[in-house]
Amino acid sequence: MKKILATLTLTLTTLALTLTGCAFRGGASAKGNKLTVGFDQDFPPMGFVGEDGEFTGFDLELAAEAAKRLNKEIVYQPIAWDSKDAELDAGTIDCIWNGFTISGREDSYTWSDPYMENSQVFVVKKDSGISSAADLAGKIVEVQADSSAEAALAEGNNADLVATFDSLLTTPDYDTAMMDLDMGTVDAIAMDSTVAEYKITSGGMDLMVLDEAFASETYGVGFKKGNTALRDDINKVLKEMAVDGTLKKISEKWFGTDVTIIK
Repeated sequence: MKKILATLTLTLTTLALTLTGCAFRGGASAKGNKLTVGFDQDFPPMGFVGEDGEFTGFDLELAAEAAKRLNKEIVYQPIAWDSKDAELDAGTIDCIWNGFTISGREDSYTWSDPYMENSQVFVVKKDSGISSAADLAGKIVEVQADSSAEAALAEGNNADLVATFDSLLTTPDYDTAMMDLDMGTVDAIAMDSTVAEYKITSGGMDLMVLDEAFASETYGVGFKKGNTALRDDINKVLKEMAVDGTLKKISEKWFGTDVTIIK
């Protein structure tokens, strides 16, 4: 009898492991009923800590709605932006959904359809006397480490522009960069226009965005290379949200207008 039970237990265990392996390879997520979203918690209005101490933001609200439609529990996982690839490869997050620029990273991830446009700009103090990118010659400029702004500054004419700077510094997050600019430690910040405008408006800061953008791009949801199942699920619900007006509603809540591009 013991031998029969042992054989039955082994058979059931083997079957369970086999099914688990199949689910991991073909399913949307290794974590089953959870959608774990990796994001930079200092990146308003896309993802940040609200006044109530809770995570909030445009992208996080989109992610929550997507998870709801997929019958999954949403899990917000703050990450260090320069560790995002390690988090994704380790499986601690299912996707990166946080003002994540597709441009320049097309082959590094499996991407959702682009859902929003953005540009990279310079932010300066209003009384700095800086009115164009050319005025940054001899100035100290700061940018977030491993950001799309940093990548864009290394390309083409932008690299020639950077060569005129006194120095280009990196910082872990844009909250630190804003404080550095406010204190006069740096002369300008290179960053996403979406985040820049939000921080300046909501924070009542005496800063301005230079009219001249140095890169244009689109945002998407990034998945580990090859995870087309979850990508397809997210694309499906984003399309549904566009058709039924949910994307427009959430966008207008955060930006006052519909900035989404999914039709």
